[in-house]
Amino acid sequence: SPHFKAPAQDTSDEALIVRIVSGDRDAFAALYRRHRADVYRFAMHISGSHPVADDVTQDVFMAVIQHAGRYRPERAAVLPWLLGIARNHVRRVLDQRPTVTLPDDESTAGRTLVVEPDPLGGLARRQHVLALRRAVLALPVKYREVVVLCDLQELTYHDAASALGCAIGTVRSRLHRGRALLASRLRGTAGPLFRTPVARGML
Repeated sequence: SPHFKAPAQDTSDEALIVRIVSGDRDAFAALYRRHRADVYRFAMHISGSHPVADDVTQDVFMAVIQHAGRYRPERAAVLPWLLGIARNHVRRVLDQRPTVTLPDDESTAGRTLVVEPDPLGGLARRQHVLALRRAVLALPVKYREVVVLCDLQELTYHDAASALGCAIGTVRSRLHRGRALLASRLRGTAGPLFRTPVARGML
C-alpha cells in the first residue's frame, strides 16, 4: 500500500474497529489479542463454565467480524461494547442452563482457575479464591454482572453501564446490593482476604 499503516499494537481500539470494517484482518487479530482475555474472563465469571466462556468468546469476535460497522464510539468504548455482546450471549446460555457450578478444588479445571502469586500461601489462597468465585456465582445474575465488571474487571461505572445498557445509578445500586450479598455469604467463612468488597487482581 502506498500509505503508511501504523503497527496494530500502536492503534486505539476505535481505530482497529474502523480498519476491521474495511476488511483489515491484521486489525481484527490485534483486537482479538488485546481483548480476548477480557471477554473470556467476563464470560467465565458469569457462567462458571470454561466451555461456555470459550464459546461466548468465539461468538463475540465472530460478531465483531460481522457487525463492526454497528459500533458507535459515542455510545461506548470498545471494551464495554465487547462485554455487552458477551453479556447477551451469556444471558442466553444461563436462560437455558440456570444452574452453574464451579469444579471442586482438586479437579484439574479447578486448579486452572486459580492464580497463585504467592506460592507460600498457595493452598489457603486457593481455598479463599474458590470460595469467592462460588459466592460470586451464587449472586443473582444482575448483581453478579456488576460485581464482575466493576470489582473484578475494574470498569468505571460509566463503562459498566454501557456494557449492561443501563443507567449509571442502576450500576451503583446493584453494585451496593451485590457487595452486601457477597459480604453476607463470605462472613465467617473467609479470612482477611475478603475484608475488601472483592479481592481485586486475584480472579
